[in-house]
Amino acid sequence: MTHFDVASAAVEAALAAGARYADARVMHRRSESMSARNGEIEDLSQAEDAGVGVRALVGSSWGFFAVPDLGRDAARRAGERATAIARASASVPAPAVDLVEVEARTDSWASACEVDPLGVALSTKGDLLTAATAEAHRGGADIAEGIYQIWDTRKWFVSSQGHRIDQHIREAGAGISATVIGDGETQRRSYPSYRGQYGTRGWELVDELDLTAHAARIAEEARALLTAPQCPAGETTLILGSEQMALQIHESVGHAIELDRILGWEAAFAGTSWLDLAKLNQLRYGSELMNITIDPTIPGALGSFGYDDEGTPAAPRYAVKDGIWVGTLAGRDSAAVAGLDYAGSVRADGWARLPMVRMTNVGLTPGPHSLEEMIASTADGVLMDFNRSWSIDDKRLNFQFGCEIGWEIKDGKLGRMLRNPTYTGIGPRFWGSMDMLGSETTAWGTPNCGKGQPGQIGHTGHPAAAARFQNVRVGVRG
Repeated sequence: MTHFDVASAAVEAALAAGARYADARVMHRRSESMSARNGEIEDLSQAEDAGVGVRALVGSSWGFFAVPDLGRDAARRAGERATAIARASASVPAPAVDLVEVEARTDSWASACEVDPLGVALSTKGDLLTAATAEAHRGGADIAEGIYQIWDTRKWFVSSQGHRIDQHIREAGAGISATVIGDGETQRRSYPSYRGQYGTRGWELVDELDLTAHAARIAEEARALLTAPQCPAGETTLILGSEQMALQIHESVGHAIELDRILGWEAAFAGTSWLDLAKLNQLRYGSELMNITIDPTIPGALGSFGYDDEGTPAAPRYAVKDGIWVGTLAGRDSAAVAGLDYAGSVRADGWARLPMVRMTNVGLTPGPHSLEEMIASTADGVLMDFNRSWSIDDKRLNFQFGCEIGWEIKDGKLGRMLRNPTYTGIGPRFWGSMDMLGSETTAWGTPNCGKGQPGQIGHTGHPAAAARFQNVRVGVRG
Protein backbone atom coordinates (compact mmCIF):
# COMPACT_ATOMS: atom_id res chain seq x y z
CA MET A 1 0.00 0.00 0.00
CA THR A 2 1.43 3.37 -1.01
CA HIS A 3 1.32 6.61 0.94
CA PHE A 4 -1.21 7.89 -1.58
CA ASP A 5 -3.40 4.89 -0.77
CA VAL A 6 -3.29 5.81 2.92
CA ALA A 7 -4.28 9.41 2.22
CA SER A 8 -7.02 8.30 -0.17
CA ALA A 9 -8.47 5.93 2.44
CA ALA A 10 -8.69 8.80 4.93
CA VAL A 11 -10.44 11.08 2.43
CA GLU A 12 -12.89 8.38 1.32
CA ALA A 13 -13.82 7.63 4.92
CA ALA A 14 -14.39 11.30 5.67
CA LEU A 15 -16.71 11.65 2.68
CA ALA A 16 -18.58 8.47 3.55
CA ALA A 17 -19.14 9.88 7.04
CA GLY A 18 -20.78 12.99 5.59
CA ALA A 19 -18.04 15.53 4.81
CA ARG A 20 -18.64 17.70 1.73
CA TYR A 21 -14.91 18.16 1.27
CA ALA A 22 -11.89 16.38 2.74
CA ASP A 23 -8.14 16.25 2.29
CA ALA A 24 -5.34 14.27 3.87
CA ARG A 25 -1.58 14.72 4.26
CA VAL A 26 0.71 11.79 4.89
CA MET A 27 4.05 13.09 6.14
CA HIS A 28 7.40 11.51 6.91
CA ARG A 29 9.83 13.85 8.65
CA ARG A 30 13.43 13.54 9.73
CA SER A 31 15.34 16.26 11.54
CA GLU A 32 18.78 16.72 13.01
CA SER A 33 20.55 19.47 14.91
CA MET A 34 23.85 19.87 16.69
CA SER A 35 25.22 22.64 18.87
CA ALA A 36 28.68 23.44 20.19
CA ARG A 37 30.15 25.82 22.75
CA ASN A 38 33.76 26.97 23.07
CA GLY A 39 35.09 24.18 20.92
CA GLU A 40 33.08 21.35 22.48
CA ILE A 41 29.92 19.60 21.26
CA GLU A 42 27.02 20.43 23.56
CA ASP A 43 24.08 18.61 22.04
CA LEU A 44 23.02 16.33 19.21
CA SER A 45 19.34 15.76 18.42
CA GLN A 46 17.92 13.41 15.79
CA ALA A 47 14.22 12.73 15.30
CA GLU A 48 11.93 10.93 12.89
CA ASP A 49 8.16 10.65 12.73
CA ALA A 50 5.36 9.79 10.33
CA GLY A 51 1.60 10.08 10.33
CA VAL A 52 -1.50 11.23 8.53
CA GLY A 53 -3.59 14.34 9.20
CA VAL A 54 -7.14 14.70 7.83
CA ARG A 55 -9.32 17.77 7.35
CA ALA A 56 -13.06 17.43 6.83
CA LEU A 57 -15.55 20.19 6.03
CA VAL A 58 -19.17 19.94 7.20
CA GLY A 59 -21.38 22.97 6.65
CA SER A 60 -19.55 25.93 8.15
CA SER A 61 -16.94 24.02 10.10
CA TRP A 62 -13.66 22.19 9.77
CA GLY A 63 -12.75 19.08 11.67
CA PHE A 64 -9.21 17.77 11.97
CA PHE A 65 -7.80 14.51 13.25
CA ALA A 66 -4.35 12.95 12.99
CA VAL A 67 -2.78 9.60 13.83
CA PRO A 68 0.85 8.37 13.92
CA ASP A 69 -0.13 5.26 11.99
CA LEU A 70 0.11 4.71 8.23
CA GLY A 71 -2.19 1.69 8.13
CA ARG A 72 -5.35 1.84 6.03
CA ASP A 73 -7.68 1.15 8.98
CA ALA A 74 -6.08 3.88 11.09
CA ALA A 75 -6.36 6.33 8.19
CA ARG A 76 -10.05 5.53 7.74
CA ARG A 77 -10.71 6.06 11.44
CA ALA A 78 -8.93 9.40 11.26
CA GLY A 79 -11.16 10.46 8.36
CA GLU A 80 -14.28 9.45 10.28
CA ARG A 81 -13.14 11.28 13.42
CA ALA A 82 -12.33 14.44 11.44
CA THR A 83 -15.87 14.45 10.04
CA ALA A 84 -17.40 13.83 13.47
CA ILE A 85 -15.49 16.81 14.88
CA ALA A 86 -16.60 19.00 11.96
CA ARG A 87 -20.21 17.94 12.42
CA ALA A 88 -20.11 18.78 16.13
CA SER A 89 -18.64 22.21 15.36
CA ALA A 90 -21.27 22.80 12.67
CA SER A 91 -24.01 22.50 15.29
CA VAL A 92 -23.25 26.15 16.05
CA PRO A 93 -24.91 28.09 13.19
CA ALA A 94 -22.60 30.07 10.91
CA PRO A 95 -22.42 30.97 7.22
CA ALA A 96 -21.32 28.10 5.01
CA VAL A 97 -17.64 28.04 4.19
CA ASP A 98 -16.72 28.09 0.51
CA LEU A 99 -13.31 27.34 -0.97
CA VAL A 100 -11.58 29.35 -3.69
CA GLU A 101 -11.30 27.24 -6.82
CA VAL A 102 -7.95 25.48 -7.34
CA GLU A 103 -7.12 23.24 -10.25
CA ALA A 104 -6.74 19.64 -9.06
CA ARG A 105 -3.34 18.33 -10.10
CA THR A 106 -1.32 15.15 -10.03
CA ASP A 107 2.30 16.21 -9.58
CA SER A 108 5.64 15.74 -7.82
CA TRP A 109 7.98 18.49 -6.59
CA ALA A 110 11.34 18.54 -4.83
CA SER A 111 13.56 21.33 -3.60
CA ALA A 112 17.04 21.55 -5.11
CA CYS A 113 19.75 19.81 -3.09
CA GLU A 114 23.38 19.29 -4.16
CA VAL A 115 24.61 17.61 -0.97
CA ASP A 116 22.15 15.57 1.12
CA PRO A 117 22.60 17.15 4.57
CA LEU A 118 21.61 13.99 6.42
CA GLY A 119 24.18 12.08 4.39
CA VAL A 120 27.10 14.21 5.62
CA ALA A 121 29.06 12.44 8.36
CA LEU A 122 28.35 13.59 11.92
CA SER A 123 32.09 13.88 12.47
CA THR A 124 32.36 16.38 9.60
CA LYS A 125 29.51 18.45 10.99
CA GLY A 126 30.92 18.30 14.51
CA ASP A 127 34.38 19.32 13.33
CA LEU A 128 32.87 22.40 11.66
CA LEU A 129 31.09 23.60 14.80
CA THR A 130 33.96 22.86 17.17
CA ALA A 131 36.49 24.59 14.91
CA ALA A 132 34.33 27.70 14.46
CA THR A 133 33.47 28.08 18.14
CA ALA A 134 37.06 27.37 19.23
CA GLU A 135 38.27 30.09 16.87
CA ALA A 136 35.76 32.60 18.26
CA HIS A 137 36.72 31.65 21.82
CA ARG A 138 40.41 32.17 21.07
CA GLY A 139 39.49 35.48 19.46
CA GLY A 140 38.08 36.85 22.71
CA ALA A 141 34.56 35.47 23.12
CA ASP A 142 33.66 34.36 26.63
CA ILE A 143 30.91 32.22 25.15
CA ALA A 144 31.19 31.07 21.54
CA GLU A 145 28.26 29.05 20.24
CA GLY A 146 27.42 27.34 16.97
CA ILE A 147 24.50 25.38 15.63
CA TYR A 148 23.27 23.65 12.50
CA GLN A 149 19.76 22.36 11.81
CA ILE A 150 18.44 20.02 9.11
CA TRP A 151 14.91 19.04 8.10
CA ASP A 152 13.95 16.41 5.52
CA THR A 153 10.19 16.33 4.84
CA ARG A 154 8.17 14.17 2.47
CA LYS A 155 4.47 14.85 1.90
CA TRP A 156 1.72 13.00 0.04
CA PHE A 157 -1.46 15.07 -0.39
CA VAL A 158 -4.86 13.85 -1.59
CA SER A 159 -8.13 15.81 -1.72
CA SER A 160 -11.71 14.92 -2.53
CA GLN A 161 -11.46 17.30 -5.50
CA GLY A 162 -8.79 15.18 -7.17
CA HIS A 163 -5.42 16.43 -5.92
CA ARG A 164 -2.65 13.86 -5.79
CA ILE A 165 0.65 15.60 -5.02
CA ASP A 166 3.90 14.48 -3.44
CA GLN A 167 6.74 16.77 -2.35
CA HIS A 168 10.25 16.34 -0.94
CA ILE A 169 11.57 19.40 0.87
CA ARG A 170 15.09 19.47 2.31
CA GLU A 171 16.16 22.40 4.47
CA ALA A 172 19.47 23.19 6.15
CA GLY A 173 21.33 26.03 7.78
CA ALA A 174 23.79 27.08 10.47
CA GLY A 175 25.22 30.00 12.40
CA ILE A 176 27.66 31.06 15.12
CA SER A 177 27.70 33.72 17.82
CA ALA A 178 30.23 35.31 20.15
CA THR A 179 29.21 36.71 23.55
CA VAL A 180 31.48 38.78 25.79
CA ILE A 181 30.84 39.70 29.41
CA GLY A 182 31.77 43.14 30.73
CA ASP A 183 31.10 45.21 33.81
CA GLY A 184 27.32 45.02 34.18
CA GLU A 185 26.52 44.10 30.60
CA THR A 186 27.06 41.60 27.81
CA GLN A 187 27.51 42.08 24.09
CA ARG A 188 26.89 39.62 21.31
CA ARG A 189 27.82 39.38 17.66
CA SER A 190 26.48 36.79 15.27
CA TYR A 191 27.21 35.39 11.83
CA PRO A 192 25.64 35.22 9.31
CA SER A 193 22.62 36.48 11.29
CA TYR A 194 21.42 36.35 14.86
CA ARG A 195 19.78 32.96 14.28
CA GLY A 196 21.90 31.67 11.40
CA GLN A 197 21.00 31.36 7.74
CA TYR A 198 18.63 28.68 6.41
CA GLY A 199 17.14 27.67 3.09
CA THR A 200 15.54 24.89 1.07
CA ARG A 201 18.97 23.64 0.08
CA GLY A 202 21.44 20.95 1.07
CA TRP A 203 24.67 21.01 3.06
CA GLU A 204 26.21 23.15 0.33
CA LEU A 205 24.50 26.14 1.96
CA VAL A 206 26.39 25.50 5.22
CA ASP A 207 29.69 25.05 3.36
CA GLU A 208 29.18 28.38 1.61
CA LEU A 209 28.75 30.19 4.95
CA ASP A 210 32.38 29.40 5.86
CA LEU A 211 31.67 29.83 9.57
CA THR A 212 35.23 29.49 10.81
CA ALA A 213 36.49 32.31 8.58
CA HIS A 214 34.20 34.78 10.37
CA ALA A 215 34.61 33.52 13.93
CA ALA A 216 37.51 35.72 15.07
CA ARG A 217 35.95 38.83 13.55
CA ILE A 218 32.66 38.55 15.40
CA ALA A 219 34.52 37.90 18.67
CA GLU A 220 36.60 41.04 18.16
CA GLU A 221 33.51 43.10 17.34
CA ALA A 222 31.67 41.82 20.41
CA ARG A 223 34.66 42.73 22.59
CA ALA A 224 34.86 46.20 21.01
CA LEU A 225 31.17 46.81 21.71
CA LEU A 226 31.80 46.68 25.46
CA THR A 227 33.64 50.02 25.31
CA ALA A 228 31.85 51.59 22.34
CA PRO A 229 29.66 54.64 23.08
CA GLN A 230 25.94 54.14 23.58
CA CYS A 231 23.67 54.78 20.63
CA PRO A 232 22.48 58.40 21.07
CA ALA A 233 18.80 59.10 21.69
CA GLY A 234 16.64 61.26 19.44
CA GLU A 235 15.21 61.45 15.92
CA THR A 236 17.60 60.89 13.07
CA THR A 237 18.17 59.30 9.70
CA LEU A 238 18.32 55.51 10.08
CA ILE A 239 19.91 53.01 7.73
CA LEU A 240 19.12 49.36 8.36
CA GLY A 241 21.24 46.51 7.01
CA SER A 242 19.53 43.68 5.15
CA GLU A 243 19.56 41.23 8.09
CA GLN A 244 17.62 43.61 10.33
CA MET A 245 15.37 44.52 7.41
CA ALA A 246 14.35 40.85 7.18
CA LEU A 247 13.08 41.00 10.77
CA GLN A 248 11.38 44.35 10.09
CA ILE A 249 9.53 42.82 7.14
CA HIS A 250 8.63 39.68 9.07
CA GLU A 251 7.13 41.45 12.06
CA SER A 252 5.56 44.62 10.64
CA VAL A 253 4.45 43.32 7.22
CA GLY A 254 4.44 39.51 7.06
CA HIS A 255 2.28 38.89 10.11
CA ALA A 256 0.06 41.90 9.41
CA ILE A 257 -0.95 40.64 5.93
CA GLU A 258 -1.98 37.16 7.13
CA LEU A 259 -5.65 37.01 6.16
CA ASP A 260 -6.77 34.91 9.12
CA ARG A 261 -5.43 37.65 11.43
CA ILE A 262 -7.16 40.36 9.38
CA LEU A 263 -10.48 38.47 9.56
CA GLY A 264 -10.09 37.92 13.31
CA TRP A 265 -9.90 34.13 12.98
CA GLU A 266 -6.40 34.09 14.48
CA ALA A 267 -6.12 36.14 17.63
CA ALA A 268 -4.05 33.87 19.83
CA PHE A 269 -0.30 33.85 19.28
CA ALA A 270 0.69 37.55 18.96
CA GLY A 271 -2.76 38.86 18.07
CA THR A 272 -4.58 40.09 14.96
CA SER A 273 -3.76 42.87 12.45
CA TRP A 274 -4.25 46.59 12.06
CA LEU A 275 -5.23 46.17 8.39
CA ASP A 276 -8.85 46.59 7.25
CA LEU A 277 -9.99 44.60 4.19
CA ALA A 278 -12.16 47.51 3.08
CA LYS A 279 -8.93 49.41 2.36
CA LEU A 280 -7.27 46.72 0.22
CA ASN A 281 -5.91 48.30 -3.00
CA GLN A 282 -6.28 51.76 -1.42
CA LEU A 283 -4.26 51.93 1.78
CA ARG A 284 -0.80 53.48 1.60
CA TYR A 285 1.48 51.13 3.53
CA GLY A 286 4.74 52.93 2.74
CA SER A 287 6.67 55.04 0.26
CA GLU A 288 6.68 54.34 -3.47
CA LEU A 289 9.95 52.43 -3.02
CA MET A 290 8.07 49.80 -1.01
CA ASN A 291 7.27 46.74 -3.13
CA ILE A 292 6.64 43.59 -1.08
CA THR A 293 6.16 40.25 -2.79
CA ILE A 294 4.75 36.93 -1.61
CA ASP A 295 6.81 34.42 -3.58
CA PRO A 296 7.17 30.73 -2.65
CA THR A 297 8.87 30.03 -5.99
CA ILE A 298 12.28 31.56 -5.09
CA PRO A 299 14.88 28.78 -5.52
CA GLY A 300 16.60 27.92 -2.26
CA ALA A 301 14.66 30.33 -0.02
CA LEU A 302 13.32 28.90 3.23
CA GLY A 303 9.68 29.72 2.48
CA SER A 304 9.67 27.96 -0.90
CA PHE A 305 7.58 24.95 -1.95
CA GLY A 306 5.84 23.50 -4.97
CA TYR A 307 2.35 23.38 -3.44
CA ASP A 308 0.97 24.55 -0.12
CA ASP A 309 -0.84 22.17 2.23
CA GLU A 310 -4.15 22.71 0.42
CA GLY A 311 -2.73 21.69 -2.96
CA THR A 312 -2.52 25.25 -4.30
CA PRO A 313 0.48 25.63 -6.63
CA ALA A 314 3.19 28.11 -5.61
CA ALA A 315 2.86 31.44 -7.40
CA PRO A 316 4.28 34.95 -6.86
CA ARG A 317 2.11 37.98 -6.18
CA TYR A 318 2.41 41.44 -4.70
CA ALA A 319 1.41 42.27 -1.14
CA VAL A 320 2.46 45.94 -1.46
CA LYS A 321 2.92 47.64 -4.85
CA ASP A 322 4.49 51.10 -5.08
CA GLY A 323 3.61 51.59 -1.42
CA ILE A 324 -0.07 50.54 -1.73
CA TRP A 325 -1.38 47.44 0.08
CA VAL A 326 -2.66 45.08 -2.63
CA GLY A 327 -2.47 41.48 -1.39
CA THR A 328 -2.63 39.06 1.51
CA LEU A 329 -1.37 35.68 2.61
CA ALA A 330 -4.50 33.57 2.24
CA GLY A 331 -6.04 30.11 2.36
CA ARG A 332 -8.87 28.76 0.23
CA ASP A 333 -11.51 29.39 2.90
CA SER A 334 -10.31 32.78 4.13
CA ALA A 335 -9.88 34.02 0.55
CA ALA A 336 -13.46 33.04 -0.29
CA VAL A 337 -14.78 34.89 2.76
CA ALA A 338 -12.75 37.97 1.80
CA GLY A 339 -13.86 37.84 -1.83
CA LEU A 340 -10.35 37.16 -3.14
CA ASP A 341 -9.59 34.77 -6.01
CA TYR A 342 -6.29 33.30 -4.78
CA ALA A 343 -4.97 31.24 -1.88
CA GLY A 344 -1.62 29.42 -1.68
CA SER A 345 -0.27 30.33 1.77
CA VAL A 346 -1.50 27.54 4.03
CA ARG A 347 0.94 25.21 5.78
CA ALA A 348 1.24 23.10 8.92
CA ASP A 349 4.42 22.28 10.82
CA GLY A 350 3.65 18.57 10.76
CA TRP A 351 1.08 15.86 10.11
CA ALA A 352 -0.42 16.34 13.59
CA ARG A 353 -1.28 20.03 13.12
CA LEU A 354 -4.13 21.74 11.27
CA PRO A 355 -2.84 23.74 8.27
CA MET A 356 -3.16 27.50 8.72
CA VAL A 357 -2.19 30.72 6.93
CA ARG A 358 1.59 31.14 7.15
CA MET A 359 4.20 33.36 5.55
CA THR A 360 6.04 31.97 2.52
CA ASN A 361 8.85 34.20 1.17
CA VAL A 362 7.69 37.72 2.01
CA GLY A 363 10.25 40.30 0.97
CA LEU A 364 11.24 43.55 -0.68
CA THR A 365 12.02 43.79 -4.37
CA PRO A 366 15.39 45.51 -4.97
CA GLY A 367 15.72 49.28 -5.11
CA PRO A 368 18.06 51.55 -7.10
CA HIS A 369 20.66 52.37 -4.44
CA SER A 370 23.82 50.90 -2.95
CA LEU A 371 24.61 50.95 0.76
CA GLU A 372 27.59 53.19 -0.03
CA GLU A 373 25.28 55.69 -1.73
CA MET A 374 22.96 55.73 1.28
CA ILE A 375 25.84 56.45 3.65
CA ALA A 376 27.41 59.06 1.37
CA SER A 377 24.12 61.00 1.10
CA THR A 378 23.46 61.00 4.86
CA ALA A 379 24.73 64.06 6.74
CA ASP A 380 23.86 62.76 10.18
CA GLY A 381 22.45 59.37 11.09
CA VAL A 382 22.91 55.84 12.38
CA LEU A 383 23.47 52.51 10.63
CA MET A 384 22.14 49.45 12.48
CA ASP A 385 22.16 45.75 11.66
CA PHE A 386 21.78 42.23 13.10
CA ASN A 387 18.72 41.85 15.27
CA ARG A 388 19.09 41.53 19.03
CA SER A 389 15.56 42.08 20.35
CA TRP A 390 12.06 42.71 19.07
CA SER A 391 8.74 43.88 20.42
CA ILE A 392 5.56 44.67 18.50
CA ASP A 393 1.97 45.15 19.59
CA ASP A 394 -0.76 42.58 18.96
CA LYS A 395 -2.02 44.43 15.88
CA ARG A 396 1.46 44.51 14.29
CA LEU A 397 1.51 48.30 14.28
CA ASN A 398 3.77 49.81 16.99
CA PHE A 399 7.23 48.29 17.31
CA GLN A 400 10.58 48.63 19.03
CA PHE A 401 13.65 46.71 17.84
CA GLY A 402 17.19 46.43 19.08
CA CYS A 403 20.26 45.52 17.03
CA GLU A 404 23.58 43.96 17.90
CA ILE A 405 25.69 46.71 16.39
CA GLY A 406 25.49 50.25 15.06
CA TRP A 407 27.70 52.93 13.57
CA GLU A 408 27.28 56.67 13.55
CA ILE A 409 27.19 58.46 10.21
CA LYS A 410 28.65 61.98 9.94
CA ASP A 411 28.94 64.00 6.74
CA GLY A 412 28.48 60.97 4.52
CA LYS A 413 31.06 58.82 6.27
CA LEU A 414 30.79 55.82 8.59
CA GLY A 415 32.08 56.77 12.03
CA ARG A 416 32.30 55.22 15.49
CA MET A 417 30.85 51.85 16.43
CA LEU A 418 27.77 52.21 18.69
CA ARG A 419 26.50 49.75 21.27
CA ASN A 420 22.91 48.89 22.20
CA PRO A 421 21.32 50.57 19.16
CA THR A 422 17.53 50.59 19.20
CA TYR A 423 14.78 52.19 17.16
CA THR A 424 11.00 52.48 17.35
CA GLY A 425 8.18 53.35 14.97
CA ILE A 426 4.62 52.90 13.75
CA GLY A 427 4.27 50.64 10.71
CA PRO A 428 2.89 52.84 7.89
CA ARG A 429 4.63 55.98 9.17
CA PHE A 430 7.96 54.16 9.33
CA TRP A 431 7.63 52.53 5.89
CA GLY A 432 6.41 55.85 4.50
CA SER A 433 9.72 57.45 5.50
CA MET A 434 11.82 55.01 3.41
CA ASP A 435 13.60 57.20 0.84
CA MET A 436 16.45 54.93 -0.31
CA LEU A 437 16.49 51.17 -0.93
CA GLY A 438 19.37 48.85 -1.72
CA SER A 439 19.85 47.01 -4.99
CA GLU A 440 21.37 43.87 -3.44
CA THR A 441 18.99 41.49 -1.67
CA THR A 442 19.55 38.40 0.47
CA ALA A 443 16.79 35.86 1.05
CA TRP A 444 17.17 35.46 4.82
CA GLY A 445 15.60 32.35 6.34
CA THR A 446 13.56 32.40 9.55
CA PRO A 447 13.19 28.84 10.94
CA ASN A 448 11.33 29.73 14.16
CA CYS A 449 8.18 31.71 13.35
CA GLY A 450 5.54 30.96 15.97
CA LYS A 451 1.78 31.09 15.45
CA GLY A 452 -1.43 29.40 16.57
CA GLN A 453 -2.76 27.40 19.49
CA PRO A 454 -1.54 24.69 19.78
CA GLY A 455 1.62 26.49 18.75
CA GLN A 456 3.17 25.79 15.37
CA ILE A 457 6.67 26.67 14.15
CA GLY A 458 6.85 27.90 10.57
CA HIS A 459 9.79 28.24 8.18
CA THR A 460 9.70 31.53 6.29
CA GLY A 461 11.95 33.48 3.94
CA HIS A 462 12.52 37.22 3.65
CA PRO A 463 14.36 38.73 0.69
CA ALA A 464 15.72 42.00 2.06
CA ALA A 465 18.10 44.81 1.21
CA ALA A 466 19.56 47.71 3.16
CA ALA A 467 17.24 50.72 3.34
CA ARG A 468 17.21 54.29 4.64
CA PHE A 469 14.44 55.89 6.72
CA GLN A 470 13.98 59.51 7.77
CA ASN A 471 13.05 61.00 11.17
CA VAL A 472 13.19 57.75 13.13
CA ARG A 473 13.37 57.72 16.90
CA VAL A 474 16.52 55.87 18.00
CA GLY A 475 18.33 55.16 21.26
CA VAL A 476 15.12 54.13 23.04
CA ARG A 477 15.75 52.69 26.51
CA GLY A 478 13.36 50.26 28.19
